[in-house]
Amino acid sequence: MAESPQAPRISRLSWGRVEVEGHGNYKDVKLYPGGCRAWDWRETGTGHVPGIQPADVEELLQHGAAVAVLSSGVYGRLQVCPETMQLLKDRGITVHLLRTREAVRVYNECRERGPVGGLIHSTC
Repeated sequence: MAESPQAPRISRLSWGRVEVEGHGNYKDVKLYPGGCRAWDWRETGTGHVPGIQPADVEELLQHGAAVAVLSSGVYGRLQVCPETMQLLKDRGITVHLLRTREAVRVYNECRERGPVGGLIHSTC
């Protein structure tokens, strides 16, 4: 069985900006084994409340993530729907829910160990 591609590394974080090696800059970003893309909350109805939706993490899992690093924002204002946490639990996914700076650190560490996905919110 082929090994899963590594998720890209976050090289820099500042207010409103996440720099991803080889992929550019994003305000909010979805990262997963093999790539990343802008995280547009409007696609799934995500907001600070009700929070990260199941559809937000589903894409990470489709790309093979076995660990999910979820950023609650710089000040911890972004919530996570209970349904999202239940989905991850049901799928046996290890979850790290952290404020943004710590989420970036943990995500970069996890990507060295195996297939990880991340949702990084660069403000609030």
